[in-house]
Order: sequence, then C-alpha cells, then structure tokens
Amino acid sequence: MKSNMQQGAQSGAVYGLGFIGAAVYFISHAAGFWMGVLGFLKAMVWPAFLIYEAFKYFAQQ
Repeated sequence: MKSNMQQGAQSGAVYGLGFIGAAVYFISHAAGFWMGVLGFLKAMVWPAFLIYEAFKYFAQQ
C-alpha cells in the first residue's frame, strides 16, 4: 500500500508543475480579465487538451 502512495506523489508533482506552467502560459496570453479566468480553467484540464491533440495527430498518421 505504501508503494502505491509514493507513485501517486510523483505523478501529482508532475501534474502540479504542469498546472503552474499551463496557468502561466494561458494567463500571460490572455487579452482581458475573463480570458485570464478562462486560461486558469484551461490550465486545470491541460492533460485533456494534450491527449486530444495527441489523438488528433496520430489519427492523421
């Protein structure tokens, strides 16, 4: 049970760093306040965007 918790901590750290990076990226490219809010929401679901784009890329291959 303890080893499962340690593996989850590593992926949580990667997700957390990815969230911070995505939030900075999306908010810095926002044109206004509400676009910044939308950017923050996008940052929370960035893995879904990543998988969607990956599937779209591999479907073209």
